[in-house]
Amino acid sequence: MKAQKIPNMSIKAYIMQEQETYTKYEFHNGKIFALAGGTLNHTILCGNMYNELRRALENKKSPCITLTSEAKLHVKKSKKSNSFVYPDAMVICDEISQSEEDKNAVTNPVLIVEVLSKSTAGYDRGDKFHLYRKLSSFKEYVLIEQDKAIVDVHYKGDHSDLWRIIRYEGLNEIIKITSLEIEISMKNLFKNVKIDADPLV
Repeated sequence: MKAQKIPNMSIKAYIMQEQETYTKYEFHNGKIFALAGGTLNHTILCGNMYNELRRALENKKSPCITLTSEAKLHVKKSKKSNSFVYPDAMVICDEISQSEEDKNAVTNPVLIVEVLSKSTAGYDRGDKFHLYRKLSSFKEYVLIEQDKAIVDVHYKGDHSDLWRIIRYEGLNEIIKITSLEIEISMKNLFKNVKIDADPLV
């Protein structure tokens, strides 16, 4: 989602702003950004990904919980360094850990999903990924192109700081989510999504 910058404020004022305006904002060390609505493709992909994750986890009787983009994530790097963001989807496999600053924000996702757009792709692949890596629970990052049948999966093992990346391209591919031990069909993920013509599709 594209963000619109608004003047600095405290975490308490930020939370009140969301409650009073019924609007979602990202928060980064006093700076807040109003989140704009996404495209139709973005909306469909978010819904499809949530459904596929939830179905796969239920089929393997996993205790993990899938969260939509309505769920807020708090990343606290230090007492003075805080961020609140809204990933397109998250999965939590332990008991949900809530932020001390905002009980409506979680802090311990294993998997985070972002659907890319032209305006946010650089941010999602760069600064946002760097931010997410501050979370000790975080093991896997899924980036979905919204106009092409392309998905990039970043994964880090339990005892490693090295992230490896696998690209899935084309509707015949099967996406492996290592941290959850599940698979997702690209065909199901991109169902009803209008994508650019691709010889691999």
